[in-house]
Amino acid sequence: MNQRRHLLAAMAGLLAAPGLCAQTPAAGQRQAMLRPGRLKPGDTIGLVNPSGAIYEREPYALTTETLVALGFKVREGVNLRARYGHFAGTDAQRAADLNTMFADPKIDGILAVTGGSGANRILPLLDYASIARNPKFFGGFSDITALLNAINARTGLVTFHAPVGISEWNEFSIRYWRGAVVEAQALTLRNEFDKGSTPVPREHRIQTLREGLARGHLVGGNLAVLSSMAGSPYLPNFDGAILFLEEINEYIYRVDRMLSTLRNAGLLGRLSGVVLGAFTNCKPGESYGTLTLDEVFDDYFLPLNVPVYAGAMFGHIARKFTLPVGLEAEIDGAAGTLRFLQPAVL
Repeated sequence: MNQRRHLLAAMAGLLAAPGLCAQTPAAGQRQAMLRPGRLKPGDTIGLVNPSGAIYEREPYALTTETLVALGFKVREGVNLRARYGHFAGTDAQRAADLNTMFADPKIDGILAVTGGSGANRILPLLDYASIARNPKFFGGFSDITALLNAINARTGLVTFHAPVGISEWNEFSIRYWRGAVVEAQALTLRNEFDKGSTPVPREHRIQTLREGLARGHLVGGNLAVLSSMAGSPYLPNFDGAILFLEEINEYIYRVDRMLSTLRNAGLLGRLSGVVLGAFTNCKPGESYGTLTLDEVFDDYFLPLNVPVYAGAMFGHIARKFTLPVGLEAEIDGAAGTLRFLQPAVL
């Protein structure tokens, strides 16, 4: 009897935890899509650091000056410059800044200054009910993948795999960010080539693994972060989804292992399409015989019999698309394009 009471008490405590509240969708269920309002000139963007610490002052200045130059006001989170080990503050501090920014009606959008690691740690501490009541732009990439997908999974809010504050905000990145977030365009993401003095383009080349057209909602981001979420209540519904993936500084055998995690979790077989971005500096490990990245991608994605292409311009590269997590899109494997079926913002 004592054991039963302890079990019931433990279950009650688990259900009461912020990350496992009643907002969790039932198995196989997807939250209704919730689009944020578009950002407008003069709006205030709140800066948060949900992951790694920044040890210099200059990145904060560059982030603020960039957003001001783009026509926005900026407000720093209370704990933005905090540090706890390699994290940008304790879990409670980092979660508090994000919760506060969503709840504050004077904040129109939220941008992560950088990635790093640690976003997974704060997923149970976020107030998803408040986020759903206060939908607004939230963007970032890399480790921010955890937050983009968890918020979408728990609230239906479309979030944005987009440049972080310290990214290179070049003309290409700004154009696609503005198109998605400010101008409310139903964009078509198509690589732009510059062959320079060579007969054919040598950078940002599209490789079609399997042709075809398919539609589905977008899920994805950084492979290592996404695979670490497998089996958790923070992973979006993969049924009929278009998965987009990128990675940096991982040996190929680790990329293989991460993809095996997604496959063994039963996620890859539920997709309608796959878009692979930049796998920057993903090379063979020392003293390892290895498959090539091409072979790894063939092994995992060709058996799915869905449209797949690689080389899309997103990830840890200077010129990057903005991809809305949770938005319905259409993939064209032969053309190497991803088309939004509606604007990502209202």
